[in-house]
Amino acid sequence: MRKIVSLHDGDEKMMRQKLFNHDIMTCTDDSVIGNYLYSGRVLGLTDVEDIIQLHPELKSQWNGITAHYNRVGLSYSQNVIWDVSLKVSADYPNYDLSVFYFGDTTEPNSWQAKWLEEIDGNWFNVVDFINSKNNFIKVAEDLGVKVPKTFCLETKTAITNLANFSYPCYLKPAVAVAGAGIHRCANQHHLASILQLIPNHIPLQIQEEVKATSFLNLQYEVTDLGLKRLAATYQILDGCTHIGNRYPSPHQPWELVEPIAQWMARQGMKEVFAFDVAVVEDGETMSYFAIECNPRFNGASYPTGIANKLKIDNWIGETLTTKYRSLEEIDLSGIEFNPQTDMGVILVNWGSILVGKVGVLVAGNMAQQEELRAILKQRL
Repeated sequence: MRKIVSLHDGDEKMMRQKLFNHDIMTCTDDSVIGNYLYSGRVLGLTDVEDIIQLHPELKSQWNGITAHYNRVGLSYSQNVIWDVSLKVSADYPNYDLSVFYFGDTTEPNSWQAKWLEEIDGNWFNVVDFINSKNNFIKVAEDLGVKVPKTFCLETKTAITNLANFSYPCYLKPAVAVAGAGIHRCANQHHLASILQLIPNHIPLQIQEEVKATSFLNLQYEVTDLGLKRLAATYQILDGCTHIGNRYPSPHQPWELVEPIAQWMARQGMKEVFAFDVAVVEDGETMSYFAIECNPRFNGASYPTGIANKLKIDNWIGETLTTKYRSLEEIDLSGIEFNPQTDMGVILVNWGSILVGKVGVLVAGNMAQQEELRAILKQRL
């Protein structure tokens, strides 16, 4: 436990430490290369006295990442358990638990899911409920939150006439991660061909395409003090796949999704969650549409957490490929983050270097970001 801190009137309060297990294997898609190595990206969000569980293959990169964090002035947990099993987490009941996803989308009836439900049934249930895109649409409509025209379907057998849909449209599984399984269908023939590949038992939604000029990620956090707005960032997309975020965003449509965020907090949501929002520009007029909620940490959460700790006001976070397979091979000389200038590169998702990917935060104004990114890409 953390040390006891004295409060006014002689009261004392025990400050609880956290145990971080941000392994994503209970909430990921097989197409994500190196997903078993992603537990390391939460390291920059931890405090010295916290405990962090990391995949044992990351041990080879520990000296490299800690030396980097020491140089950029970023604190991190000194207490590592080289095992990402939640069974280990269960051995630390006096620690608050921080996980990537408070549930299990791969095996809904697994012991992990049952254990998390026992820890906090309200949190578990709201995550499980709103993680369905169909449930999200229903809640949004009930609360008067603007969403694209969407058909929520228990299965594809509920479709009677493909002419009922506007084209182009998006066919989505009700539960998906990182854009997996989402298809843009230009016409009826295209939609019909994709539907043939979908199993009969999968819940789906078909959503009209909005002419978005950009997409936003609006992050919230629920703490002991209540609900707070965390960060609004631009999404960087490769097709339907999220590959990065830029902060700050000139668009801040918090009022659009606030009713759902408040509803989730009342239902028992904890920690970080985020909404995807489409931005539609028509001359001087801006319209915003809520697309979905990610009731969990997401790709933007990790650079956001690091940026908040280091008080960085302008940054881009993205995933880059590299020919290297060790942090020691990456040359950050002259471009590593400097706390005096608030400019430079910070490694975020460092464990994936073992499969030739690295998630980075690049701090600085737009011109500085572009210059630093160009140098970094040359060196990778």
